[in-house]
Amino acid sequence: MSIKGEKGIIYIYTGAAYKPVACLTSNSLNTTVSMIESQTKCFPGVVKKTAGTFSYTIDAEGEYIDTTSVGGDTTKQSHDALFLLQQAKSLVEWKLDTDITNVDSTKYYGSGYLTDLSATFGSGDDVTTFSATIDGDGAIVLTDPNA
Repeated sequence: MSIKGEKGIIYIYTGAAYKPVACLTSNSLNTTVSMIESQTKCFPGVVKKTAGTFSYTIDAEGEYIDTTSVGGDTTKQSHDALFLLQQAKSLVEWKLDTDITNVDSTKYYGSGYLTDLSATFGSGDDVTTFSATIDGDGAIVLTDPNA
């Protein structure tokens, strides 16, 4: 059965609980294994490949909402809260729930650094948006390290 994109949500661990990254319009988990290539004189013209290091990023885009000030929705994370984490150069723990409507859905956990963060303030009736990238640090696991 396919999973609708709107059901996949990224969360940031705040030390007490995972808070959803608010009002996402898209998010992705991008994984890569580098390839190590070698060629020897024993087998001229033959390239041997070996799997190298695993790395990943998480990208997210959404509508910017107030999540830190008085009157803001402090149950969520948005550009304002993510900016504070980025400025502190904090290692953030994240969770990606692939289907928030299914308790048995696959959930990925990991940690990383907020390397890219931007806010776009349009004009007129345009909604302010943000984008963020988490550059992964270590492995992705399927068990909650904070449980």
